[in-house]
Amino acid sequence: MQRPEKTKQPIPATPLRFIWYLGSKYKFLGIVSFLLVFLAETLNILIFYVSSRLVDSFTLATTVDDQKEVIMFWGGLFLLVSMGNFILYRLSGFTAIGWVIKFHKDGYDELYAYLSRHSHTYFSNRFGGALSNKISNAVDSSAGLMFQVLWTFFSELIGLIVTFFFFFMVDARIGFVLLIIFIIVLMFNIIAVRRRRPLVITYSAASSKARGEGVDTISNISVVRQFAQSQYELKRLSEVFSDRAAKDVRQSYFGEMIMVVNSFFAIAMTAIILFLLYRLLLEGGMTAGTLVLMLGLLGRVGYMFITTGQALNRFIREYGNIEEGLKEILIDHEIQDLPTAIHLCIDKGEIKCNNVTFKYENNTVFQDFNLTITPGQRVGLVGSSGAGKTTFVSLLLRQHELTGGAIMIDGQNIAEVTQDSLRKAIAVVPQEPALFHRTIRENIAYGKPDATDEEIIEVAKKAQAHDFIKSLPEGYNTLVGERGVKLSGGQKQRVAIARAILKDAPILVLDEATSALDSESEVEIQKSLHILMAGKTVIAIAHRLSTLREMDRIIVLEAGKIIEDGTHETLKDFGGTYQRLWDHQAGGFLVE
Repeated sequence: MQRPEKTKQPIPATPLRFIWYLGSKYKFLGIVSFLLVFLAETLNILIFYVSSRLVDSFTLATTVDDQKEVIMFWGGLFLLVSMGNFILYRLSGFTAIGWVIKFHKDGYDELYAYLSRHSHTYFSNRFGGALSNKISNAVDSSAGLMFQVLWTFFSELIGLIVTFFFFFMVDARIGFVLLIIFIIVLMFNIIAVRRRRPLVITYSAASSKARGEGVDTISNISVVRQFAQSQYELKRLSEVFSDRAAKDVRQSYFGEMIMVVNSFFAIAMTAIILFLLYRLLLEGGMTAGTLVLMLGLLGRVGYMFITTGQALNRFIREYGNIEEGLKEILIDHEIQDLPTAIHLCIDKGEIKCNNVTFKYENNTVFQDFNLTITPGQRVGLVGSSGAGKTTFVSLLLRQHELTGGAIMIDGQNIAEVTQDSLRKAIAVVPQEPALFHRTIRENIAYGKPDATDEEIIEVAKKAQAHDFIKSLPEGYNTLVGERGVKLSGGQKQRVAIARAILKDAPILVLDEATSALDSESEVEIQKSLHILMAGKTVIAIAHRLSTLREMDRIIVLEAGKIIEDGTHETLKDFGGTYQRLWDHQAGGFLVE
């Protein structure tokens, strides 16, 4: 028996570790990007130094020739440094884009892969649109944050270090004053950002909810129109958007207040340093070139205070998006493969339920449930709503974990095999088929992605779908619309049946697979299903009489217990629940 691949490193659930997890995969590009930014920013500050030397040298030049020589040398150096700064920044742009785009793509891959392994219950309790939005927010904000770290925080840090060096070189007193002011500004911003963080997370959650609500309404627009509830939906969405806007205003205003305080610090710092420079100038401790250097660097530091505040505002917003998204996506999987899980191997297709107990939201659905389905047996499940028919199928597919007991397939506990191998061994035709907004060809081939056109056409014919497909303008290349909205219920069902036939799994689950078909098509489909079911273990949640007649065995469930078990012929005259349902049939369906 094959064992699955070794489990890889878990995805970190905190923003900075998540970014490191993605970015560290391409360390070379990252290191080169930071090195280029370091060199570029160093040259950027050196431009001010070269300018100051140009002024001092020009001032000291006594002849025109000396002045020309000064301009040629220092002016040429100024040009070279400026060009070097430009070239290095652009090179850092190319390397950083390559780096960030790679881990941006990996972020989507990793989070969607993790999301896909969540349980059926997880998706049942959440908006699909909101989940997709959370992944987009987390990954896009991670990329945005990395660009900020590289071209704002790291760049400004290098610039600040070089600036401090020059200020301390000119006058230690000015350097210390600047350092103290910087520490005060830094502490203020750290405190302010921490206080803004919960506001940003709350806004991000409201934004995801708004998108989820919007997608939910659009996805069900036909229901909205059928019940003439457009105004109701618009009002409800408006309330959701208003809540989102209110939360956005709170966190945005807080961010603007941070900007105001940072601007005040920048003005105060400029005034203090200018005063100290004035005193130093009066003392005769500074040349004209040094004054040019100090004024240039002072203006840059003041601008840095303001832009750093803006960057911190963006940082906390991006950070909040990442944190809120990861918190929702990276919760522990309810259903996980064991480290020792093996691939399910089916030789016969026997299914056994051994003392199965299952509780859902404190309600007991099955208690010590026992059932054996022999290989190749066709079993119909019958019972009133809530009897446990659909839950039984969900447990077989391991969409929920058992509370107790075990389900065995050919002697293998489904809790001890990989989920993928289990579900590959079971073909499902649901009552309400789910189709992707892709071509009919792609939807049918979903059961076997490498299927040839001949195989696809063959199964479509068996499912009585070929004729209607060929009548469509684009044939098998016709897009079916979201959830197959462009097809009728019967057409969608036939595509779903063709998909199951192509999968050719040893175990087949039919959730009343012919319920949406017209009578004429049903006759043909029953023939195809009869061929499809040959040699397979079949479990059918059945309401149609025609489906029940195809079954070798009928099991009647009530409150998670088997109350009747036998063939159609024996049970319809048994005098029990099945006979009552049979006697009250209507239009070819059992009446529950």
